[in-house]
Amino acid sequence: MITGFVNVEFEPIIPLSIHRADGKVFTQDAIVDTGFNGWLSLPPDSIAELNLKWKRRGRAILGDGSECVFNVYEVVVVWDDTLLTIPVDEADAEPLVGMSLMEGYQLTMQVFEGGQVELRKITV
Repeated sequence: MITGFVNVEFEPIIPLSIHRADGKVFTQDAIVDTGFNGWLSLPPDSIAELNLKWKRRGRAILGDGSECVFNVYEVVVVWDDTLLTIPVDEADAEPLVGMSLMEGYQLTMQVFEGGQVELRKITV
């Protein structure tokens, strides 16, 4: 199970352990974003600090209908005690955890400042 908290802005936050290219582990809080169907997004400065491997260019339609082109990198994260290699989208915004990373999990949260956020693996 993955746990986090709801911050003062009512954003669900979970901690992520991200492996840098040199093997060191970097901890980053990320916002759970059910409107983002990707895996993970990180800002350019975090991508540079982690020295992530560039994979390709990506394209997305944003909520306002505009199109965005961005770089896609590869990163290793610890997800529910498992190492996963996933794509990470470069975005000049707060780190986001998207629906692709949460696939197969149940998301519950207490929507008040300090409320608990839980991602629990579902077995079907």
